[in-house]
Amino acid sequence: MRIVGGHVFDLEQGFVSRDVFTDGALISETSGDDIVIDAADCYVIPGLVDVHFHGAVGEDFSDATPDGLQAIADFELSQGVTYICPAGMTLPEDQLEQICKNTAAHRAKNTTGAEVVGLHLEGPFLSTAKKGAQNADFLHDPDSDMLARLQKAAEGSVRLVTVAPEEANGLDFIRKAVDMGITVSVGHTIADYDTAMEAFKAGATHATHLYNGMPPIHHRAPAVVGAAFDSPGVKAELICDGVHIHGAIVRFTFQLFGKERMVLISDSLRATGMPDGQYPFGGQEIEVHGNRATIVGHPETLAGSVTSLMGCLRQAVTFGIPLENAVRACTFNPAQAIKIDDRAGTLDLGKEASIVLLNKDDLSVKKIIFKGREI
Repeated sequence: MRIVGGHVFDLEQGFVSRDVFTDGALISETSGDDIVIDAADCYVIPGLVDVHFHGAVGEDFSDATPDGLQAIADFELSQGVTYICPAGMTLPEDQLEQICKNTAAHRAKNTTGAEVVGLHLEGPFLSTAKKGAQNADFLHDPDSDMLARLQKAAEGSVRLVTVAPEEANGLDFIRKAVDMGITVSVGHTIADYDTAMEAFKAGATHATHLYNGMPPIHHRAPAVVGAAFDSPGVKAELICDGVHIHGAIVRFTFQLFGKERMVLISDSLRATGMPDGQYPFGGQEIEVHGNRATIVGHPETLAGSVTSLMGCLRQAVTFGIPLENAVRACTFNPAQAIKIDDRAGTLDLGKEASIVLLNKDDLSVKKIIFKGREI
């Protein structure tokens, strides 16, 4: 396949005018067939990578059903999100175990849709005070033995875990999780600056949906945001759906952390791609109006988004983030965070040929190619 005439995303140069070749599965120096795709008036970008979302099209990852996970994967691919690491909620261990087993079983099959590269345990090792939409009944102190059991059930598929480091055994949990090869994220926490710094020194390299589920940044108490900034190896998630974070803060955060450390996430729910109404969520009910989802009876508590990652990319650009920086935050940076950047996240030679063509005028998806196959 040869993709010609497009403006191609390059990690170092932004967008460049060049052709892209695939050998049928990988980015290559020459085409493996006679197929030519005209990308005139298009941006050519890598397939997106979402490391934090819960569901779509009426399905929730935490329901742990094969058909549900398949429907989610199919929807995500239709949006140009080619690699997904869906997040589980705060639930009892037996239910988390089923989520892990369902993920492992799905990955073992030759399925359609976006590739499920692993899973994100957003709960249950969180702070009650900053639980957000998580169910307080099932919160659990950080427990590395429990994490090891879940990783075994997932057959090594747990790639990311969120923890409140101030909870009992929090720092030891971080060290042991890192030893298991799992990326650790600080989130749903009341940690102050010093505690968050200790967490990052212990090996945490990620911050879960920055600003949400943590103390606000203050000039005398910078908390997790300040500690993350002062820890150069830490990447920061942002939910860029136009609801969770004001555009000025999105611009501020990209300037503060730099394009290399930003990870855009959707944090999308089962209501994504669905009409307004009420939907179950982690043992609770949420209510959706437009692009805003809240806990029923608690309209002040946001429960996640109903925007796909591609929608978040467009919103970031609307907020004034340069397109090349928004693309990087949806592709290479998240791939790097969960250690799949050796095969995904850029259009470099040898990477998997997962490619999205965006119309230049409105950034709508024109064409999706997944591992060399046109969708």
